[in-house]
Parts: sequence; C-alpha cells; structure tokens
Amino acid sequence: QVQLVESGGGLVQPGGSLSLSCAASGRTFSGGAMGWFRQAPGKDRKFVGVVTWSGGTSYDMDAVKGRFILTRDIQKDTLTLQMRRLEPEDTAVYYCVASDNRWLSSSVNYHEALNWDYWGQGTQVTVSS
Repeated sequence: QVQLVESGGGLVQPGGSLSLSCAASGRTFSGGAMGWFRQAPGKDRKFVGVVTWSGGTSYDMDAVKGRFILTRDIQKDTLTLQMRRLEPEDTAVYYCVASDNRWLSSSVNYHEALNWDYWGQGTQVTVSS
C-alpha cells in the first residue's frame, strides 16, 4: 500500500518557523516528483512547491514569497518543507503529494491538483498569536 505520511505541523506564532516532513512508503518516487499543496479553510487546494526527480525546484512565489525551502532525499523518498517568517495567511492543511510525472520543474502542470496521483492525509499548520 502506497502511503505519504506528513509530520511536523502545529501552532506557531506569526514570524515563526516550522518544518514539515513527508515520508513515502510502499513504493519509490525517485523517478518522479514530490511536492506540497495546502488548503486554507473555505478555499481550494493550492500548489506550494515541487522537487522533481532531477532535483529541480519550483514554488508558488505569490504564496511562498521566498520564505519556504524544499529539500528532498531521493534515496530515502522523503521531502521536507522548511517554512520561515510565517504569516496568519499560511494557516492551512498542508498535503504532501507525489507522482511519476517528469516534467521540468518550471512546468505549471505541477500546479494542478489533478496531476498528482498520491496524496498524504494532511497536517495542520496554524499561525496565530
């Protein structure tokens, strides 16, 4: 059974930092892409960032604003999202995603939720004082 298991969510004050981790099990995604989406209350799921099979990265810069960093361990099938200078607008459920797609990291195809085959259960991030 393929699983993506997220960890590291929680409550953080504005301006603080948080690191989310995702571990894949049941198969390897070393030849494809892994990334993160997030869903704020009452809104659609939105792309956050992706790391491709070749190590290329791409982010939704409007949302991330240079504050988030993705790192991926291809051999361990893990993905980490380091978030800093968090804002209340970052409050959302964060989902780890994976697929066998091998588009360039700049491809907007990664921004479409329907193009991702595997989803984690999600981890809540709340930014509040």
